[in-house]
Amino acid sequence: MKSGSLRGITWNHSRALPPLVATAQRFEETHPGVRIQWEKRSLHEFGHADITTLAHNFDLLVIDHPMAGDAEATGALIDLRSLLSSEEIEDLGDDSIGPSFSSYIYQDKLYALPIDAAAPAASFRPDLFEQHDLKEPELWDDVMALARSGWVRMPAFSADLFLNFMGLCVSRGSTVAESTERLVDHEIGAHCLAELCELASLMPDEIYQMNPIAVLERMTEEDTIAYCPFAYTYSNYSRSGFGKGHIRFSNPVALEKSMPMRTVLGGTGIAISAETENVSLAFEYSLFVAGRTCQRTLYGMSGGQPARRSAWHDPLLNQITDNFFLRTAATLETAYVRPRYRGYVGLQEGAGEAIVDYCKRRGNAKQALEQIDALYRSSMKGNVQNA
Repeated sequence: MKSGSLRGITWNHSRALPPLVATAQRFEETHPGVRIQWEKRSLHEFGHADITTLAHNFDLLVIDHPMAGDAEATGALIDLRSLLSSEEIEDLGDDSIGPSFSSYIYQDKLYALPIDAAAPAASFRPDLFEQHDLKEPELWDDVMALARSGWVRMPAFSADLFLNFMGLCVSRGSTVAESTERLVDHEIGAHCLAELCELASLMPDEIYQMNPIAVLERMTEEDTIAYCPFAYTYSNYSRSGFGKGHIRFSNPVALEKSMPMRTVLGGTGIAISAETENVSLAFEYSLFVAGRTCQRTLYGMSGGQPARRSAWHDPLLNQITDNFFLRTAATLETAYVRPRYRGYVGLQEGAGEAIVDYCKRRGNAKQALEQIDALYRSSMKGNVQNA
């Protein structure tokens, strides 16, 4: 019988902490002598904290896939591929929604098991749409028209603005980080910057201090925001009783007819520190959390947003979330996987600040792209530091 203790770190939201606490409680009940303690950090710290420091202090780390490059360079995390059977690898690959599983494979090593899946999608207040005779947008031009009426907000915190810029560029056919000199195609990049700037100009400057959680909290608590065109999704806000106003999610609009918008994969995986003293126990628990049954039942029912495709199509999970999973599954299946080289994580915030400055000043797109490219080149040399 296994015994021992594990200490884990996740991020601070009802989508993140409660399902892990629930899984830890159940695992302890079926494994007498085991103790699993979860702690939390802010969403910003989750995206940008130093992975080596976290791995030194915790056995289990909930991470984002762009951290794989740092994990490879530092050796801070265990390669899980050698611990999995071929059947388990096949199961995870086949049943993870979109690229959730493959996003944690870097340099042929697996640095986390996917437990949570998300990508920016649209969200709206159906009651406000009905009360004010609003029509759900289908095209980018529809979003712009609705924004002119004052009903639209988007998260424009620096990292979010950068990720949505990348999504627009990919949607319009640009490659990302394939050149050593330019992050994206400049003609497409300039067009996408102009689109973001025009949309942002129709909103108050407070959006530049808002991440997806802030937008969704405002949407549910006040009756002033009816629609958000793209923000990382949180099924919690579609669950009865979670917020004052009910939020419904849907796939993003098409930029043009026959040009659906692709957004940038988020979500999380559970990783194991290379410094843990109990690899076997940490792996058994991680596999339990990432398993089909737990994801579809205990994890998803406790407020989690599972990474398993089978969970996204589960009738009961969809029933309690206003079909959140079915409404947004296509967004996950086509999501773009960010670069994962060491140094990329620091690029998100720095490049996002350049886009914020461009939008606020209505600046020169060529200069903004050159600034982003300079930060990109620096990041590849490890010179853009994590916040």
